[in-house]
Amino acid sequence: MRSLIVLLPLAAIVGACDTQTPADGQGNAAAPSNATAAATPASGKVDRSHKGEAAPDYPFADPEGVKKTLADYKGKPVLVNLWATWCAPCIKEMPTLEALAKRESGRIEVLTISQDLDGPAKVVPYFKKAGFTKIEPWSESDLRFTTGMGVNLPTTILYDKDGKEVWRVAGAMEWTGEEAKALLGEV
Repeated sequence: MRSLIVLLPLAAIVGACDTQTPADGQGNAAAPSNATAAATPASGKVDRSHKGEAAPDYPFADPEGVKKTLADYKGKPVLVNLWATWCAPCIKEMPTLEALAKRESGRIEVLTISQDLDGPAKVVPYFKKAGFTKIEPWSESDLRFTTGMGVNLPTTILYDKDGKEVWRVAGAMEWTGEEAKALLGEV
């Protein structure tokens, strides 16, 4: 019975990885001509239906097991990316999240929170091999973010300085592009 309880959420997460996001050309899409469309990324779907909701208090940990919650970042806008090492669209967008974290350093905190069940065992080697220096290998192997918020991977959520959701993007995105810059300008 216990293995079923563990496997059901895992099956939901694995099946929910956004594998339909186009692999090539997503950063090369033509810019939309109107202002509303310009704020919507071609590669991911912006959802504003949770705007104003408080950030969840789910804990996540660094590689040494030191836990934090999003409340620890209150006073600064936070971009939370939920991802996993087995999710191809997640892996594709990680370098753009690293570049975004470098560009927005001091203005927006970029948190990449892995939903891998074995947490640091997979995440730390991936970060080391990729050479990431600005984003950190946070993990949350209880799957509270994905199951508790009912989201697929990758999902990225922007919280304002008061810990209130601004929007979320379901699916991969080019985080260094103009579309992302316009979205991040909302905070």
